[in-house]
Amino acid sequence: MLAIRTRRRKAVVLTTAAVLAGLTAPSLTASPATATTTTDYDDTYYKDAIGKTGASLKSSLHTIISDQTKLSYSAVWDALKATDEDPDNSGNVILLYSGVSRSKSLNGGDTGDWNREHVWAKSHGDFGTSTGPGTDIHHLRPSDVRVNSVRGNKDFDNGGTAVSEGGGSLTDSDSFEPRDAVKGDVARMIFYMAVRYEGGDGFADLEVNGQVDNGSNPYIGKLSVLKAWNDEDPPDAFEEHRNQVVYDDYQHNRNPFIDHPEWVESIW
Repeated sequence: MLAIRTRRRKAVVLTTAAVLAGLTAPSLTASPATATTTTDYDDTYYKDAIGKTGASLKSSLHTIISDQTKLSYSAVWDALKATDEDPDNSGNVILLYSGVSRSKSLNGGDTGDWNREHVWAKSHGDFGTSTGPGTDIHHLRPSDVRVNSVRGNKDFDNGGTAVSEGGGSLTDSDSFEPRDAVKGDVARMIFYMAVRYEGGDGFADLEVNGQVDNGSNPYIGKLSVLKAWNDEDPPDAFEEHRNQVVYDDYQHNRNPFIDHPEWVESIW
């Protein structure tokens, strides 16, 4: 089980030596990413979940994160251009599975474009692109059109052969393994979906299970592998920033497993 982690706070710290050195005004101005302070949401957003475990924790989180602004499928394009922006090139987005930085303008369905990948495959529960799970940007990510086609609606598991230009991703007949740098990201998106969509709102009850090849059933596996990925690849700055942008500017809800990855073990 992943050790319980306290929330990380980002702040700009000026040392005594720096002050005495008489830094110029431009040097004192941090970039937006550096200057942003992450608030501890345990006393506010998550206050009704803190201290709970198991089914009680899952139920509380479901109630909390279900309070969200829903996007249309067309609005997802512009949202992803903000949530997945390349921090080193504001004109590009980072593609989930390949890790490639690609122009924001190359969104579409042709070879060389990026499209809107449903990490929880939309056929697993048959929700399509309906407003709700089909447009929830906590699991919609930019992906290379061809690599996205290779993933298709496969479940997640270890093993397979290398996906051409897939950044280290692997695939076989019934599963897909993303590159190491986003294994945890994928797992936490899947766990978010399983908590957010519990059979209300006219949609299927999405659940994580212990198998692959789930087809059109509202399940995605493989649970043991996804839990391991969550442990092995903890949230990084890109994932945390993305969670904050979704919360601040678009859906106004959070992925709790980015803020508290240890809650995966507590629920599953």
